[in-house]
Amino acid sequence: MLKELNLVIDYIEDRLTDDLSLENISEYAGVSDYHFRKIFLYLSGLPLSEYIKNRKLSEANKELLNGEKVTDVAFKYGYQSVDGFTRAFKKWSGFLPSDVIKKGVSKSFPKLSFVITVKGGVSMEYRIEDKPAFNLVGVSKRVPMQFEGVNDEIVKLAKSITDEQKEEMHSLQNIEPYEIVNASYDADANFLKEEGDLTHLIGVLTTKNEVSDQLVKVPVKALTWAIFPSEGPFPSTLQDTMAKTYSEWLPSSDYEVVNAPSFSFTKMDEHKKDYAYSEVWIPVKKK
Repeated sequence: MLKELNLVIDYIEDRLTDDLSLENISEYAGVSDYHFRKIFLYLSGLPLSEYIKNRKLSEANKELLNGEKVTDVAFKYGYQSVDGFTRAFKKWSGFLPSDVIKKGVSKSFPKLSFVITVKGGVSMEYRIEDKPAFNLVGVSKRVPMQFEGVNDEIVKLAKSITDEQKEEMHSLQNIEPYEIVNASYDADANFLKEEGDLTHLIGVLTTKNEVSDQLVKVPVKALTWAIFPSEGPFPSTLQDTMAKTYSEWLPSSDYEVVNAPSFSFTKMDEHKKDYAYSEVWIPVKKK
């Protein structure tokens, strides 16, 4: 997968002045659009669309330094107007395109290159499990994507759960894992926002279909799951496991991620503060 990623970076580099389609890029990579964007985000730390925008503006900066006109550069890199280009450039660099020409100020965003880094030779424990169709049932809301620390919006969601909702979730729960899970799905597909959102659900797994109006029901079809257990300080260990799943395990595995909810559960240790056992469940299929 790393070889394919670097080939895609070259593919993007050769087409910075073209109307690049994110779907065509993932097709060139030979994997699903959803899988490629997930892998790219976790490996690079930014959405694919953001990377392309940054590379275009970096190259535009070079051309402005070389004396090219703002109008010519704006249209060359796909902007519909000079005003649109100026706003994007100012937001990215902190100064105006005209400042590059007049004052010689500059900002760059270099081309990415993916390499394998072995950190301490630590292997990841995981198992593969086929699971029949089920429903995720619980409470949900749109929350900002966050890869480190405690997500305050998820904390608020958890605190909003009523005793009646808890009782119904408990009565519906009838399939492993018999735990309260945190599921995420429907992430901003185009990642055009600087900080995208996703839907977060706190609930249970069930094969039952009769659910009251006080809970939401999300059907999940029969799938294969890659399951990653971890134990350590919470939430950092769980978040680190999730990041390594996408940035280290998936690129080197025979699987690709499927566009379906992923979920995790956590069992806090009664004797150690902020210490827990967790499992991350990722829907996958063979490449």
